Amino acid sequence: MHIEQIAFLEILLFIVAALLFIGIGSIVGAWLRPHQPNAEKLSTYECGEAPTGSARGLFKTRFYIIGLVFLIFELETALLFLWAVVWNNQELHQATDGVWSCYAAFVGTSFIGVLVVGLVYVGAKGYLSWAQPSPTLPSFLSKVPQKYYDKINSQYGSWR
Repeated sequence: MHIEQIAFLEILLFIVAALLFIGIGSIVGAWLRPHQPNAEKLSTYECGEAPTGSARGLFKTRFYIIGLVFLIFELETALLFLWAVVWNNQELHQATDGVWSCYAAFVGTSFIGVLVVGLVYVGAKGYLSWAQPSPTLPSFLSKVPQKYYDKINSQYGSWR
């Protein structure tokens, strides 16, 4: 056998071993874990809040906005770590006679500035406040009396 064939054989054996490990682990886990379903365990879990109403109703987008803001600031942490490592490179400082320091300071400050502007915008829109008032439906004039609307809403449920 050639060296290349042996290398591919090693990769194939590694893939087979990984699949066996996953399969055997799944079977043993299913065999060992307790299986006692009840109403609490079978209920859905939606962002820490008990689900109410129909799944087709309005949903609160603030959970997704907060999640996206969290991911953006996690990415910022990773990028600022790399930025700090490059900024600390003394060879670049000496080779550029200090121009690198000014450029790196400008880039870092502008990056943080863009993120701060975005955070202020999200905060000004009220997406970061956890307790928000429930939406109110606008009133409208109709020839149909309100009691008929209330009857239909109580019969078919509401979006809440």
